[in-house]
Amino acid sequence: MNFAYYMPARLFFGKGAIERLGTERLPGKKALIVISAGTSMRKYGYLDRVTEQLEKNGASYVLFDKILPNPIKSHVMEGAALCKAEECDFVIGLGGGSSIDSAKAIAVMAVNPGDYWDYISGGSGKGQPVKKALPVIAITTTAGTGTEADPWTVITKEDGGEKIGGGWDCTFPYFSIIDPDLMMTVPAHLTAYQGFDALFHSTEGYINKTANTLSDLYALKAIELIGSYLPRAVKDGSDAEAREMVALANTLAGMVETASGCTSEHSLEHALSGFHPDLPHGAGLIMVSLEYYRLFSAKVCPERFVAMAKALGKADADKPEDFVEALADLQKACGVDNLKMSDYGIQADEMEKTAHHALDTMGGLFEVDRYQLSVPEIVSILEKSYR
Repeated sequence: MNFAYYMPARLFFGKGAIERLGTERLPGKKALIVISAGTSMRKYGYLDRVTEQLEKNGASYVLFDKILPNPIKSHVMEGAALCKAEECDFVIGLGGGSSIDSAKAIAVMAVNPGDYWDYISGGSGKGQPVKKALPVIAITTTAGTGTEADPWTVITKEDGGEKIGGGWDCTFPYFSIIDPDLMMTVPAHLTAYQGFDALFHSTEGYINKTANTLSDLYALKAIELIGSYLPRAVKDGSDAEAREMVALANTLAGMVETASGCTSEHSLEHALSGFHPDLPHGAGLIMVSLEYYRLFSAKVCPERFVAMAKALGKADADKPEDFVEALADLQKACGVDNLKMSDYGIQADEMEKTAHHALDTMGGLFEVDRYQLSVPEIVSILEKSYR
């Protein structure tokens, strides 16, 4: 029952919530809007809706539109330089987790000296403290990372493939907008990848050593909503109820990340996509998940695995391996049960290197596991997951 909980971000959730950008008190007068290098923010009018609301609220803006699906340090530094040159006093992350995570990192580097990796713990990072950042507004157009409800940001250092999470009190969003209307155009396969990312934030937070009564409440509800509604959202992207419920699950999963946290499952995926940045984060998690949870369900907290299986919809669950079965069923229902690492250039002989990379870059997540994986066990999970 001992836990600390801090979640200062104001959340505006629901259909039409984007209009709150035009009426709420803003944290500044000039925004750097951070979006991806893709076309969707313009194509579907989301960028126009944001700029219209900013203008309505008396704010000007500058656009930075280079963010990759797995965002990189050089873009953080470039965005921060633009932010300073244009004298922006707050940052808006518009899009998925990559854009919002980048916005948080840019907000840090806009007001701190040196290189972003000076402030990262793990890998070659120097772990210097961060005490200030520009205010960030998060406007999410996907349901996957929960970054609108937590301080975390994941960035890759290109040389060396170090994909590492960071986060500080000052990188909680000033406020976040979660409007399911902005999520209706996400393609089916990305809906699935993102939904499973939210699921694993919840399951990892639930089996984490840092789990507590508060995070458990959020986690089990998020797992229940994803189990019930993600297949519907994947099948029919125009299903408004399904989109809204998956969006809610994602935000709850972000609150799990704030109250508890990830486990080594995320370390394994970060190592894979750190070396292979074309691998979507959610897809990588799906690839390793069955073998990962099969091992953990046999080792620790059986009652928690039974509870997760029931939350996923397996009402008669009575043994921990029922969760692995329910997870496999959900992957099949969402059409992601045959993903292959080899399709993303990952080679079968990379697994030991990947295991060590996971420990070197995101070793802290292994420390909060209820069971301490050995290097051979990490390699085994990866090898059994390989196709």
